[in-house]
Amino acid sequence: MLEKLRLRLANPDAIVPLAILGLLVGLLAGGIIIAFRLLIQYLQSFYLPPGPENYTSVDVLLRLLLPTLGGLLIGLLFHFIPPADRYLGVVHVIERLTYYHGYLPLRNAIVQFFGAALSIASGSLAGKWLHLPNNSIRTLVACGIAAAIGASFNTPLAGVIFAMEVVMMEYTIGSFTPVILASFSATMLSREVYGTAPAFVVPALEMGSIHELPVLFATAIAVGLVAASFTTLLHYFSKLMTDTPVWFRMALGGLITGLCAVSIPQIMGVSYGVVNDTLLGQVPLWLMLSILVLKLLATAAGLGMGLPGGLIGSSMVLGAMVGGSIGLTVSILFPGEMSSHGFYAMLGMGAMMGATLQAPLAALIALLELTANPNILLPAMLTVIVSGLISKALVGGKSIYLVLLEARGLTFRHNPLAQSLHHIGVASVMNRNFTASERFTSREALQRLMKHSPQWVVAKEENKPQALLPGADLALYLEVESSDENKERIDLMEIPAARQKLTAVPRHVTLWEALDILDKTNSSASYITREDSTGVGIYGILTRQDIEATYRYSD
Repeated sequence: MLEKLRLRLANPDAIVPLAILGLLVGLLAGGIIIAFRLLIQYLQSFYLPPGPENYTSVDVLLRLLLPTLGGLLIGLLFHFIPPADRYLGVVHVIERLTYYHGYLPLRNAIVQFFGAALSIASGSLAGKWLHLPNNSIRTLVACGIAAAIGASFNTPLAGVIFAMEVVMMEYTIGSFTPVILASFSATMLSREVYGTAPAFVVPALEMGSIHELPVLFATAIAVGLVAASFTTLLHYFSKLMTDTPVWFRMALGGLITGLCAVSIPQIMGVSYGVVNDTLLGQVPLWLMLSILVLKLLATAAGLGMGLPGGLIGSSMVLGAMVGGSIGLTVSILFPGEMSSHGFYAMLGMGAMMGATLQAPLAALIALLELTANPNILLPAMLTVIVSGLISKALVGGKSIYLVLLEARGLTFRHNPLAQSLHHIGVASVMNRNFTASERFTSREALQRLMKHSPQWVVAKEENKPQALLPGADLALYLEVESSDENKERIDLMEIPAARQKLTAVPRHVTLWEALDILDKTNSSASYITREDSTGVGIYGILTRQDIEATYRYSD
């Protein structure tokens, strides 16, 4: 049954089994998210007074020491971990999708649990344990991402859009079904523990009149500038002191965070409490501006220096401070004529997320789900797009994740042909109408092989495939040379035939990977290998023409 499942999943239309796997991945990811959140709450109980993120009650010295010693401790831990196993989060997932076809190592996954990202890797790990084809593993990685976002922020639909728009950078009908089910199951599991309330409980704020359009533009422009600054700062700190030991960089990132928290403790943690107060109009202007500047610096320094953490929550906090500051300033200048500055803080949240991630649709859906306020969508459409355009013009049109990927010397390869062929496994296209024979064999043996009219004949030498012959060429040779009784042994490498050079291709790879193998080995055909209890065998035949025909057909 498992073997049939693998063959079925190699086909891009295998929606039903992928949907079931997506549901299971969502449950796994949701459980991991719950475990992680409980672990964080437990650790915070040792040093935080009662109350959600009550860092304002923490002693000044402790505000400095907590992030500094935390950065040092994590840095020392990472110092003894091989460099290849240190990478975490969404940037690491994009790298593995681009360069390693979605495979995420188990060692990274274990490290990522303490870096808040194991749930993202759950889809890849499930696929690897079941030895599923690579095209389905890519979809399961998207399932893990959507499930992690949905369960973490109680935003199931935004999780789906984030996975497709930010990480996979594609929309396909076949991928949507399992990804939606993964986000659904993870969020349902999370809601059983944490409830169904949205992350921010605020009144149904809305725009007062069309006369506020200039303020919307001002908010969008400010958010776009701050988003570009955030991306630039994060890139700067990512490249800073890369030759120094990892423990020193992380300790330094923690120290910078601690110094910022000494004066403004609200920047510590995810800062959702101060965001909710801002949406309710309870935060003064000076505090919003202080949080904006210091949160921007602390987040860029901490994440840039390698400390584990999330970009999405931080970007929304920064956006809320930008929007809230502009809204409050305008309210002071024109009292009673403008909407609550909490309304503009709300718009800033979505605009900052969209501008930093270059994902406008994900930002709009997240804003809707986080606030449960449909009135925000129409003005948010304007601010999200305008801020995104400004940020795009200033930082080159790349999401903050791709900027961080490039800071590590890597590039994201967005190839339409590659994306098309990545969705198809070789097992769904390979030709199983073949036979195999040793290079030197008798006429009688070849005649027995040709009774089943195989399309292809694999010529082997010392039990290793060497070349591929069309079955029709061999049949013609046996018919034309039938009178030659003196030739007891026939050399399949010498008879007239359109032979093709063969190379091995594993059964689990995609058509794009198979094409890459053919190019690197300068071959025109491949034999698909499989491993079972008897060893390595030939599973099927795949030619370059088969791959090209598949792409033309799918196009």
